[in-house]
Amino acid sequence: MLKAVILIGGPQKGTRFRPLSFEVPKPLFPVAGVPMLQHHIEACSKLPNMKEILLIGFYQPNEELNRFLTCAQQDFKISIRYLQEYAALGTGGGMYHFRDQILSGGPEAFFIMNADVCSEFPLPEMLDFQKEHGDAYSFVILGTTVLHYVEKPGTFVSDIINCGIYLFTPEIFQHIGAVFQKNQQDLLLYSFEGDEQSNGWHRAEVIRLEQDIFTALAGQGKLFVYKTNRFWSQIKSAGLVPQKHHDISD
Repeated sequence: MLKAVILIGGPQKGTRFRPLSFEVPKPLFPVAGVPMLQHHIEACSKLPNMKEILLIGFYQPNEELNRFLTCAQQDFKISIRYLQEYAALGTGGGMYHFRDQILSGGPEAFFIMNADVCSEFPLPEMLDFQKEHGDAYSFVILGTTVLHYVEKPGTFVSDIINCGIYLFTPEIFQHIGAVFQKNQQDLLLYSFEGDEQSNGWHRAEVIRLEQDIFTALAGQGKLFVYKTNRFWSQIKSAGLVPQKHHDISD
């Protein structure tokens, strides 16, 4: 059984889409005639063993998002739920906060996808690649060869392009949990009171896959990369959307 998690961020993450994002949340911005998220959901729904798609973010529930989820469930005949973070927890922190919901039902593996990417989504190929090259304790990134993982290096280190699409097994939560526990231990070295204490525990939950998790896994031989030459692009601003319309249409 498979699941998928789409990380949709929140309003403060969509500032490059303003003023358009004041009316429409960035993940629902139309690309090739349909909401950005619909491309992700359609790709996931085509996998035979896909049972549930979870959206994680810190948008307040709103009419546009609720309407989209209702229509998407009907159109693609799959369970889709939105899990709201109490604050921005990072790409790994949101996953860890909702780990029980992700692991409910016992999925063998699950995809993690950033909402702001356009891609042909080679998900079946990533599954086959994981079975051929990895095991239950390894994880797959869509991109190019990992020589040494550095997120957005200031100087050239390798030819990595992280496409923001990942395939994990449940064991990933052991690695995220270890970072969470370390963050907690670090906070115990400081004394907080009142709001400072609350903010301190929030900081313990902020975990970034790219910087906090992948860097260590690459050195342990547990991180594999499925290399693709198929279409992929990140949508960083509203000005790029017309080009993505054209790219997807082609």
